[in-house]
This record gives sequence, C-alpha cells and structure tokens, in this order.
Amino acid sequence: MKKLTVFTPTFNRAFCLPTLYNSLVNQTNTGFKWLIIDDGSTDGTKDLVDSWISEGRIEIQYQYQKNQGMHGAHNTAYALIETELNVCIDSDDFMPDDAVANILKIWADRDPNENLAGIIGLDAFKDGHIVERIPDKFKYATLSELEIENQIKGDKKVVLRTEVVKEFPPYPIYKNERLVPLGTLYLMIDQKYKYICSNQVFCIIEYLEDGSSNNILKQYKKSPNGFLYSRVVEMTYSKSFYYTFTRAMHYISSCMFLKKWFFNSGNPKKGITLLALPFGVGLHCYILYKIRK
Repeated sequence: MKKLTVFTPTFNRAFCLPTLYNSLVNQTNTGFKWLIIDDGSTDGTKDLVDSWISEGRIEIQYQYQKNQGMHGAHNTAYALIETELNVCIDSDDFMPDDAVANILKIWADRDPNENLAGIIGLDAFKDGHIVERIPDKFKYATLSELEIENQIKGDKKVVLRTEVVKEFPPYPIYKNERLVPLGTLYLMIDQKYKYICSNQVFCIIEYLEDGSSNNILKQYKKSPNGFLYSRVVEMTYSKSFYYTFTRAMHYISSCMFLKKWFFNSGNPKKGITLLALPFGVGLHCYILYKIRK
C-alpha cells in the first residue's frame, strides 16, 4: 500500500494543473497516490484528469463535489485518505522531483517513541528563494512554536499523519460562505502533537492573482462566520497577550460583519476583547475602506 497521499483541492484551475501533474510524474519515489478534490469546476478539469488516469503513469483518485471552498475540499480529502501520511499541494504549486522521496525517508528515520503529527518542511519560490529556514535547534516543534512564538517567517509545508487528522473535528461549513482558515486544524493539533522539523523543500509555490492570498480582506467580509470561528480557536489556545489582543481585534470585526453586537457571547477571552474593542472597531473601518477602493 502507498504511504503518502498528495491531495489537491481545485476549482477552475485546469490551466495550471498540468505543471503539478508533470512534477508528480517526475517523482523519484512513486510511493504515493494523487487525490484530486474538484470543488465544483466547470472548466473541463474532469476531462483533463480522466486523460491522465488513462495514461496510467501515476495512481490518481478523482472526487467531484459541489463548491464548498478550500476547507470543504480538505474535509472531503481527509474523509477519503487511507494512507499513513498526507500532504496538500495546491493546484497552482508543484513538487520538486525528490520531494516524495525526502518525505518518506524522513518519516522512515523518525524516532518511534516521539508523539508526532507529521513533518514540517519548506516551501520555496520558483527561483529557489526560501524566505526563512527553520533554525537547527528545532528538531521537533509545533507550528505555533515556529510561526507565532519564534516568528519564523515563510510558508511551511505540513505533512500530516492521517490518523492524527481524524482525531479532530472537520472544518465547519457555513451557508453562503467559502472560507474557514485552515490553520484552525493545525492549532488544535499543536495542543497534543509536535512535528519533525526539516529544511527540505517539499513544494514550489506561486501565488496567482485570483488566489486567496490576494483577496483576504474581501474574504473577511464574505466569510465572517468562518473567520469568527478561527478567532475563537486562536484566542482559546493563545499563550501570548499580544497575539490574543490582535485576534480579539479581528474577532470584533467579524462580529460587526455579522451584526453580532454582544461581543463577549461565546468569547474565550472576554477581558482582552473588551480592551481591544476600540482597536477592533478601527480595524473593521479599515477593512471596509480597503475593500471599497
């Protein structure tokens, strides 16, 4: 049985999927399968994937669903994955030729006595640039330790143990919303598990102009329930006053988008939220100003 599932949520990205496909075909280790979650595409994605399945060069599983957004596609993927490990590679990204080999070797060489959720590796840009490497002192760490407590910058690529993912609730689905921040799952995992830290590059990234990284302020308005959920999770587990304060500001803005005026209802950090109230209102006004420009 394959050890690793590479899964790709996609929505009308048939134009960039061939680059990812070719990178998977070129992997030096074939101990993986590719799971494609088609989140309601209308651009011929299915026909393209069917042609690759007919080629038989790599193992491919295709699953179509009505559009639910990235988090809904992740829910579907996690429900379907049966391999020990999984990693998400977005439709506009691709893998270096040795990525699968490196992932499987790192996992095979792990200390079996460690309580591990998976592996944290690196993303790199097409020109090879890496924003910041993980310091050598971190043999094992949580994502929160790296990104929040130590401010290590740059995108990481997380390889998850499937058994661990299934311990935690799926992302909530809200009517007429298409985004719940994916980091909420990782934050919950951080409370129980650590990862092996590696400076191997698992993914080559490219941000497209229509990608979520380019329109995050608009998403705050379009998916207020999703972001409200995220802020509650973030405040619940935050160990830093500053981080809790900034999350409370965003929590207040999400409440205002929802016209939820009792800010402390269901709020895990009521005192800090009251302190953050004027700043949260200011943030909300700033978001409205930016998205109307």
